[in-house]
Amino acid sequence: DSGSKTKRRTSLESLATKLKETMASQEGPAPGNLLPPEVCSLLNPAAIYANNEISLRDVEVYGFDYDYTLAQYADVLHPEIFNAARDILIEHYKYPEGIRKYNYNPSFAIRGLHYDIQKSLLMKIDAFHYVQLGTAYRGLQPVPDEEVIDLYGGTQHIPLYQMSGFYGKGPSIKQFMDIFSLPEMALLSCVVDHFLGHGLEFDQAHLYKDVTDAIRDVHVKGLMYQWIEQDMEKYILRGDETFAVLSRLVAHGKHLFLITNSPFSFVDKGMRHMVGPDWRQLFDVVIVQADKPSFFTDRRKPFRKLDEKGSLQWDRITRLEKGKIYRQGNLFDFLRLTEWRGPRVLYFGDHLYSDLADLMLRHGWRTGAIIPELEREIRIINTEQYMHSLTWQQALTGLLGGRARAMHTPSAHVSRRPIRMRSRGRCITKALFNAQFGSIFRTFHNPTYFSRRLVRFSDLYMASLSCLLNYRVDFTFYPRRTPLQHEAPLWMDQLCTGCMKTPFLGDMAHIR
Repeated sequence: DSGSKTKRRTSLESLATKLKETMASQEGPAPGNLLPPEVCSLLNPAAIYANNEISLRDVEVYGFDYDYTLAQYADVLHPEIFNAARDILIEHYKYPEGIRKYNYNPSFAIRGLHYDIQKSLLMKIDAFHYVQLGTAYRGLQPVPDEEVIDLYGGTQHIPLYQMSGFYGKGPSIKQFMDIFSLPEMALLSCVVDHFLGHGLEFDQAHLYKDVTDAIRDVHVKGLMYQWIEQDMEKYILRGDETFAVLSRLVAHGKHLFLITNSPFSFVDKGMRHMVGPDWRQLFDVVIVQADKPSFFTDRRKPFRKLDEKGSLQWDRITRLEKGKIYRQGNLFDFLRLTEWRGPRVLYFGDHLYSDLADLMLRHGWRTGAIIPELEREIRIINTEQYMHSLTWQQALTGLLGGRARAMHTPSAHVSRRPIRMRSRGRCITKALFNAQFGSIFRTFHNPTYFSRRLVRFSDLYMASLSCLLNYRVDFTFYPRRTPLQHEAPLWMDQLCTGCMKTPFLGDMAHIR
């Protein structure tokens, strides 16, 4: 009725006046005025976050990848991969000696970025296929927003046919999804930077393939395996916690299996370091050099048994025995021999495509994503600077979202300054995570392409496998009900801290 409309308009005018007074008095927000007294407790980096409801009581079988799942690696591994691949480019691919001057920069790239091979463009794309402006780089130099828009026909949008396919590899654009891709992105950017900086002509496709092959050679030639095996204390993290997780599951009668692309000798040495010489007794099935993701889709490769020395045996596999090691194989034979099917199986891995996608979409397994970056991002979210910055942006967004119409001042005068201030606040928030690309989970306001895949392909996600130690083996995870846009009350957005509300909540509580 007219009375309630008048009451609502008066409240909106009062709220708008407060915002304008704050903007008029200072360049940024006044923290004491913005954060409400009921700010929630901080997020726990050791928590497990649920995309889907799942009860561990129903899970009878636990499966694991090895690299970055059972074995977490220290960041000191990345510069060694970078340096070795850089030297391979120079010595075997005959790239310019000047590339050797580049060193690995751990703060340059983040996981989940896309690379346009034909444009030599490394960029961050959101869940709706839009490039986040300010996050496109050619080599080590940012590309102006106007140029990015021009490169894609006057839009920030990347059409579906150009995007990466199901496994992150499209005809011209690739997505870097695993943690090992961080040194690959850094090397690719450095090589492009050298060629552009010295005016050298090059074919973008050839350069991309050479860098990718050089990174692959580091793995194929076993260089990375040698470094880790020589100093496991230096490279392997959380080994005691991995042992605790596995032992606890076995003690509660759960079946365990391991499916990894890594070779047996490497896995064996790592598991002996973390778990002990009898580590195989914890697992019902161990499969190495599985060749994921084709392991999940290709029916042709049979299982091969390895002896104690890792040599291939010739006998036909009719059952999978505990304590034995198997190579290759395929998931269809695995399901037939074990009868482990559907939601009573929970598999953990770090690669959303190679480890989790097929298992969830094709086979109905439950999946858990290991995202080591989550721990750092949550610690940033918990900082006072982040909370104040995001609260301020929410306030400005609310003001811009149609509230200017309730003001008596001209809307054009009101809207420009909040837009500029919101844009400045977004850049500040982005830089808290990474100066070039921001958070791996969000663009300015939308989920990233990586984040959307994380939600689609995993029931649970966590920073490390050790997070399982914080929960009972019969615990039920309930995802929070996140309101859809049409379900949310008027300007009552919840921030990502879980229960922190927008400023001036008391003024808004009675408005519906």
